[in-house]
Amino acid sequence: MKIAPDKWKHFFAGIVMGAVLQAFFLFLLDAHLGLTIVLALFFSVAIGYGFELFSKFTGKGHYDIMDAVATVIGAIPGIGGVVLIHLT
Repeated sequence: MKIAPDKWKHFFAGIVMGAVLQAFFLFLLDAHLGLTIVLALFFSVAIGYGFELFSKFTGKGHYDIMDAVATVIGAIPGIGGVVLIHLT
């Protein structure tokens, strides 16, 4: 099954978003690694799906739930990368 180029864009945007959110939460809550991971993942889901809901209700853009899924899947390696850097 071939993945659409549009989904790859959301995947790569998710990597950046997950990394930025994880770095931000690590900056705020350095002593609570588990909490920062949960918060970064929660906000990645909220932002990814929020943009899709915005597209649906305003009619601007294209509503596709799989775009949000691709964003969240991309956020996971972004979060993991920052965690690995933090642990070394």
